[in-house]
Amino acid sequence: MNDELTAVDIKKMQEEVEYRRLTLRPQLIEDVKTAREFGDLSENFEYKAAKREKNRNDSRIRYLERMIKTAKVIDTDSKPDEIGLFDKVVIYIEEDEEEQTIRLVTTLRQNALQGLISKESPVGKAIMGRKAGERVLVEVSPTYSYYIQIRSVEKGTDDDSLPISSY
Repeated sequence: MNDELTAVDIKKMQEEVEYRRLTLRPQLIEDVKTAREFGDLSENFEYKAAKREKNRNDSRIRYLERMIKTAKVIDTDSKPDEIGLFDKVVIYIEEDEEEQTIRLVTTLRQNALQGLISKESPVGKAIMGRKAGERVLVEVSPTYSYYIQIRSVEKGTDDDSLPISSY
């Protein structure tokens, strides 16, 4: 399965790979060399910690490269009256009698605590392409669903301000 990402997502991942390769990796390799000099490796916590950080960095580089290689670049344009990527949407959750403001983003930039909801999430799938004023069923699982009302939509753009997720 290919991840659906925007051109900005891919650019941000390429920048992170470059930083991790050219700046962070040499520094981490040097940290491993320095820690190795502290003596017995079987009881050398600094060495183990340095190796762990180096391996974590290498793993992140491989992860990002795989994401870039398999990504399907998607268009962020949507009709003026329909909900699309990066739009701010005010929804009313009927079950909780609560209003929330969310922003629809790609999976790579989701952060529910900041109101950044993936277009692949149950809410994202339910509202994508819908219009303000509609009542929509959000299907969480085959046994649980709930209704939301779309109160308003503010068109957004794919800017560089939203960070990509760590993992």
